[in-house]
Amino acid sequence: VQLQASGGGLVQAGGSLRLPCSASKHAYLMAWFRQAPGKEREFVSYVTSSPRLTYYTDSVKGRFTISRDSAINTVYLQMNSLRPEDTAIYYCAVRVNRIITSYMTRAGSYDDWGQGTQVTVSS
Repeated sequence: VQLQASGGGLVQAGGSLRLPCSASKHAYLMAWFRQAPGKEREFVSYVTSSPRLTYYTDSVKGRFTISRDSAINTVYLQMNSLRPEDTAIYYCAVRVNRIITSYMTRAGSYDDWGQGTQVTVSS
């Protein structure tokens, strides 16, 4: 699956950004990860197709919203109340086939990755 992410940029703390990621085909599981400078890649959020399930890492709950438009194979990450610690390269990732829920936050569970989009939040 080919992925194309966009929407990154520079924003002040408290601001918002929306990251879209389009996929070349349908995938059961679509997710966002991020990697800050000097840190390991971390899970941010996922959304499944059917049944529609979403999950967030604790640090973004209440601020980020993941959604998907299955008609165009696109996943979105709406990021509100951004903080400087949200600064990172954000990667979308997909898995075509189903997997048990407990594995969905693991980077190794995903088949394909986008190229990443930089999000910088200034204080």
